[in-house]
Amino acid sequence: MCGIVGAIARRNVSKILVEGLSRLEYRGYDSSGIAINNEDGVFSHRSVGKVQALKDKFEAQPLDGKMGIAHTRWATHGKPTEANAHPHFSGEDLALVHNGIIENHEPLRRELKAKGYEFKSETDTEVIVHLIHDALKTQPDLLKAVQATLLKLHGAFAIGVVQKDDNDRFIAARKGSPLVVGVGIEENFVASDQLALLHVTDQFIFLEEGDVVELTRDQVTIYDSKGEPQDRPISVFNHNIDATDKGEFRHYMMKEIYEQPKVISACLEGRISETKVLTSCFGADSDFLKEVENVHIVACGTSYHAGMVAKYWIEDLAGLPCSVEVASEYRYRKVAVPKKTLFLTLSQSGETADTLAALRMAKELGYLTTLAICNVPSSTLVRESELTLLTNAGPEIGVASTKAFTTQLTALLITSVAIAVENGLSAEREKELVQAMRSLPAHVNDALLQDAHIKVVADRFANKHNALFLGRGTMFPIALEGSLKLKEISYIHAEAYPAGELKHGPLALVDEDMPIIALVPHNDMLDKLKSNLQEVAARGGELYVFADRDTNLHNEENIIFTEVPKVESILEPIVHTIPLQLLSYHVAVVKGTDVDQPRNLAKSVTVE
Repeated sequence: MCGIVGAIARRNVSKILVEGLSRLEYRGYDSSGIAINNEDGVFSHRSVGKVQALKDKFEAQPLDGKMGIAHTRWATHGKPTEANAHPHFSGEDLALVHNGIIENHEPLRRELKAKGYEFKSETDTEVIVHLIHDALKTQPDLLKAVQATLLKLHGAFAIGVVQKDDNDRFIAARKGSPLVVGVGIEENFVASDQLALLHVTDQFIFLEEGDVVELTRDQVTIYDSKGEPQDRPISVFNHNIDATDKGEFRHYMMKEIYEQPKVISACLEGRISETKVLTSCFGADSDFLKEVENVHIVACGTSYHAGMVAKYWIEDLAGLPCSVEVASEYRYRKVAVPKKTLFLTLSQSGETADTLAALRMAKELGYLTTLAICNVPSSTLVRESELTLLTNAGPEIGVASTKAFTTQLTALLITSVAIAVENGLSAEREKELVQAMRSLPAHVNDALLQDAHIKVVADRFANKHNALFLGRGTMFPIALEGSLKLKEISYIHAEAYPAGELKHGPLALVDEDMPIIALVPHNDMLDKLKSNLQEVAARGGELYVFADRDTNLHNEENIIFTEVPKVESILEPIVHTIPLQLLSYHVAVVKGTDVDQPRNLAKSVTVE
């Protein structure tokens, strides 16, 4: 949520900063701003809405300088207004940008007001810049003033700060919110996300929790939370820079939907042979698989839905108890941890605030070990977990997760089979499951062939305001995911229920204006699901059925049928996800919403 970009160079950095903000748009924001520090002082532009509005201000009134900071804001404290947009100033000589939430901003605000400071915004951020300004009165060195100020702040934050007449360095820091340093030749950068800096460098230093960094044109000096200098390794970004290019597609989301056969292959590569799961993919400590007796999965949003599917797999294949919990709930309750329990987290970004807090709590509770399934190898979640299984989906730009979700499911399937092998799964069944996994990219590609048909179906949703998704077994979490996708990007109110719960309330909502989306794989629940569909049809509901041909379902009055490839039952959740992604995408296009950057949402939820 939000995004920071900072730069110091021997060339004008204005365009670098604005381009960096454009590359951070996918994270979600409602306003943006920039401050340039040059020989004449610190000058800024701020605007509400898209980064393009900020670019328009630059064209009308250019700001040039060789050092600056920039920001995209997602409102937490204070409405999305120009006054609340970053950077924030103290006087005319100190400017600051900030991601995160300062929990004790109210008492600090009162303290600063008593000292005569005037506040021009409603934000918690303005407290930080005034505190640094106040610290400079007794400690004129900016670095030391920042370090002193950070000790007073409670909450999660990443900051960047520049000072008038100090044109040779700027300071940045992180606690609970990600920040990465980009290393160049006679120029250095900082950003919330390395994607923001790929146009200027491919070398990065990932700051650790509590780090403060002093950047000059020629040097990066990092101090830990105790003020001690630290050497942090430089990593080279090796993903294709085309991740930030839509190519032939209108939206990133559609590009990422179509990348799924390729990235699922990448997720499987090196982790399965012709007949077995290769436990070496979990690292040198893969012996933990022999000890696991329980599994706790903790995640948020789409990742939580992936975890719900894994519960079915683990309990079915391995016969072990598995619980799945939303991280924001898990972290605030007293948790009973059975012996030899694996703690498994899921996150696309690896920076989700509640998931990180849950991990830190879990490490104090006596779990067997911690395993992160994550898409970003340099993320905090990966660094703080004992074991990691990367999803290898590549950068995901669209706010609504697609390829990250299906690769999470793929990684979870690998994990489930690996645990099951240590709990009595036969070699024959393992071979069957591995061969099914090897066929998965082709089946996903087959599911994408329904794109044109689903585009036509989506037109029927043009004037709809509500939708109901139904599924049983592993299809229930996929129904939840489908409803989330539809509401995220089309703004249609959508809910999902286990189909067997229809008579316990949702049936009251069914009428001719309520589209019902049903996931109907050909398995042992088929007859019961058909009965549920008849209940809907009898009440005039319009049914959209996603099923394979063997179910003998087809188009008829009030039933619109979309064929899904027939696959091994273990793969059904992944393959049925694809048409729901396509449906939500095309409905959003019909509705005219912002597909890649839906209102009020952020790609990476780095605050609570």
